[in-house]
Amino acid sequence: MKSTTIVFTSQQKCEVLDEEVSTLSQDDILVRTSVSLTSTGTESFCYRGVFDTDTGWSSWVNYPFYPGYSAVGEIQEIGSNISNLKVGDRVYTGANHKEYHLTKPANVISLPDNVSFEEASWSTLATITQTAVRRAEHAMGDTAVVIGLGPLGQLVTQYLRTIGLGHILVIDTVPQRLETATRFGATAAFNGLAADAGDFVSEQTQGRLADVVYDVTGHWKVFPTALPLARDFGRLVLLGDSPEPSKQRLTQDILTRQVTVIGTHNTRLQPEYAHWTRNRQIELFYKYIERKIFHVEDLITHRYRPDQAPEVYEQFLHDRSQTLGVLFDWR
Repeated sequence: MKSTTIVFTSQQKCEVLDEEVSTLSQDDILVRTSVSLTSTGTESFCYRGVFDTDTGWSSWVNYPFYPGYSAVGEIQEIGSNISNLKVGDRVYTGANHKEYHLTKPANVISLPDNVSFEEASWSTLATITQTAVRRAEHAMGDTAVVIGLGPLGQLVTQYLRTIGLGHILVIDTVPQRLETATRFGATAAFNGLAADAGDFVSEQTQGRLADVVYDVTGHWKVFPTALPLARDFGRLVLLGDSPEPSKQRLTQDILTRQVTVIGTHNTRLQPEYAHWTRNRQIELFYKYIERKIFHVEDLITHRYRPDQAPEVYEQFLHDRSQTLGVLFDWR
């Protein structure tokens, strides 16, 4: 069996290839993808291929590289050892952008009846951001600043509203993204750069500044401009992973004002919260969708056929400011 597959065959070169699917074993599940969500920032960095050496990026991205980690679809075949799933089940797998893929039951989460494929395709990004919000250890009524309102920043904003923050201040240079964030939880918005947002944050907090600042940009220039927005003894959550961390610089805020920098990556949590596994976080995300607390279908801005992938990634490379949720539709 052949599977249409999106591949970065070399730096800044994307191809759509037909690749052979491995033979189903007795412990495997064969899933046909319905939709897969792009992680626009991460996949743009992988496509661009410019990283510092000795970083997670340089060790992870080797060409040919298979982008994507947010696939959902239907089970087509199951191995003889599998009894808790059946053909036709709708599932999240978190696979790459490909038409068919084999996976194990442990990687599969069944979709509730009233969660759509499109909503479930946000599962991976929802766990990345849920982990970040848990790492921040908020208290009810906190003030937070979210810098960068791409897909991750939008999800962080919705989580902060869900857990009951007092003020959620958002910063971006794209008006449409600010409007979306305000629609789904932000209490005030600043159209511009973090470097210019000091007066805005001070005014919104009566001079106290933010308990927690989220840098969700992945851009090395933002980190030193985000630190001054946190209050004394406040926290900065570094959710965006810069591919060029050697260009990031510390400021006196860390020493003189004792701002704590918190790194967060994927679903890794400290031991006291480790029971919030990837699967449990996704199941909670689905509950939020079912209860109409979370709104992710509204974040989808573009939908493409898989054969359009080369043009999509080239557009990401030059300007992704007008995108939020970008789907490949395999149906």
